[in-house]
Amino acid sequence: MPTERDHAIRLLEVHKSFGDITAVDGLTLEVGRGVCLGLLGPNGAGKSTTMRMLTGQAIPDSGTIEVLGLPVPRRSKQARARMGVVPQQDNLNTELTCEQELRVWATLQRIPRARRGAAIDAALELANLTARRHSRVSELSGGMRRRLLIARGLVHDPELVLLDEPTVGLDPQVRAELWSLISGLRDQGVTVLMSTHYIEEAERLADDVAVVNHGRVIARGTPAQLLAAHAGEVAREFWGPPHVLVEVESAAAAHGLPTRRTGPTVAVLRAESAPEELYDKVGDGIARAANLEDVFVLLTGERLDS
Repeated sequence: MPTERDHAIRLLEVHKSFGDITAVDGLTLEVGRGVCLGLLGPNGAGKSTTMRMLTGQAIPDSGTIEVLGLPVPRRSKQARARMGVVPQQDNLNTELTCEQELRVWATLQRIPRARRGAAIDAALELANLTARRHSRVSELSGGMRRRLLIARGLVHDPELVLLDEPTVGLDPQVRAELWSLISGLRDQGVTVLMSTHYIEEAERLADDVAVVNHGRVIARGTPAQLLAAHAGEVAREFWGPPHVLVEVESAAAAHGLPTRRTGPTVAVLRAESAPEELYDKVGDGIARAANLEDVFVLLTGERLDS
């Protein structure tokens, strides 16, 4: 059985509301050390609020939070010293150079002066920004600024890294570059908690995925486990007017197969186990691999950006 020392993060029945809005509703979550856990959910699911509570920036209304064995918010200062935080919003100082930004952060994190230069060099190299060390932040592209944010969060060699929507708003090429950087952290054994609403990001980077909606975890497992439990291996897409889609849904339900509706299409999930008589009735459709979006839509009725 896992012990407290095996967990980098523990949340138990955590609630947080802002006026009449419930952001986090009884969230219970444990993250093992050395694991990359993806918090997968749409905007407004409570992911960012959870991140803010883990860093002590937001205080839970009730429940228990421990980070690296330390109770938060009571000992959030000590916990913050041992974690790296990469916020969703860019809060870099645009008047500083990359090196200066990291030097300020290294000083705030109390890295000894004798080790500060080497720590900055390592962070710049990790983020592939060594050649831009003397460039002002204002001169950097959006992707470079995100890499600098990650470098800043890693300059003090933290045990735990929190990534809040690390690639939101970036083009696919830059997103892929950041995925390589995040994958490198995972390979080094750093514990990573990454919130995202990108399906492919969770599939590629996370060892474990917690699907979050309306402030609570509604499913958890590896991507393969979630697919096996909820969507199977194959989905078949059917197009047509509403009455045709209803016919497909009814036929699938009669054989115990789940479906998901997306605009003018309906997908029959677990299609690998469908009997031939189903296809005799509604046609073959188009086969594709089932994915985590199928799982999320099936569980919540909401779509994620992909």
